[in-house]
Amino acid sequence: MTVVTLLDAAHAAVSANPEDETARLRFYERLADGELFILLEREAEGDTLEPRIFEVESGRMVLVFDREERLAEFSGGVAPYAALPGRVLAGMLKGQDIGMGVNLDVAPSAMLLPPEALDWLAETLEGGPEEAEAMPERFMAPSVPENVLTGLDAKLARAEGLATAAVLCGVVYGAAEGAAARHGHVLAFLDAAEGAEPALARAVREALVFSGVELGELDVVFLASDEPAAAAMGKIGLRFDLTRPESHEVKPPRAAPGSDPAKPPKLR
Repeated sequence: MTVVTLLDAAHAAVSANPEDETARLRFYERLADGELFILLEREAEGDTLEPRIFEVESGRMVLVFDREERLAEFSGGVAPYAALPGRVLAGMLKGQDIGMGVNLDVAPSAMLLPPEALDWLAETLEGGPEEAEAMPERFMAPSVPENVLTGLDAKLARAEGLATAAVLCGVVYGAAEGAAARHGHVLAFLDAAEGAEPALARAVREALVFSGVELGELDVVFLASDEPAAAAMGKIGLRFDLTRPESHEVKPPRAAPGSDPAKPPKLR
């Protein structure tokens, strides 16, 4: 049976309409969020990886696959590899002048990504939210493009256990001295797990970036579900439920190389 992966589907959407910027952004989002299997010269030693580098007409590149079976099919059997999030791989290869071959010869999503594409992806993922203070004057029903809602829904689905729910509302902030009232949107995470705030804020930022839509303003706040602001938003906002496991703590990262984006594996 032929397996069609999320990356295959995203690549097919780009191939069907090469001028569709949103489709291209969605492909890069799938690449960043997914687990990729990179072919190595030899087994990893601790947190040090030695990717197998291929010399091609366009330059140097590494090979990655979105399924272990596809890597095995390409290599003709057992081969050393490491499983890493796509975002970690992009960060590792940034500035190295090394491209990436994705699913070559084994899937419909086979393609070559030049070094500039990986540099762009790494830089896009590096940006973070900015902190600010403002006093909401009133909340309204949200009015955001479908692409943004789709992106938020996908990101929040992967945030399972990091909060009980998220609520999206339109918002009007009180006018500061000498300035007009400010309109925007706010996404409130309810009862966020300890230490989860930065990851949740980054997820929202990425949902906006990869939606390809200029929303204007989308603020992120963290509230307890019994706070008055949470109750007011709940009456009028769009709610995303996030199932929470028994433990309220964020799960520790896996010990595999690259599982902690703050401590990427070393390239040899």
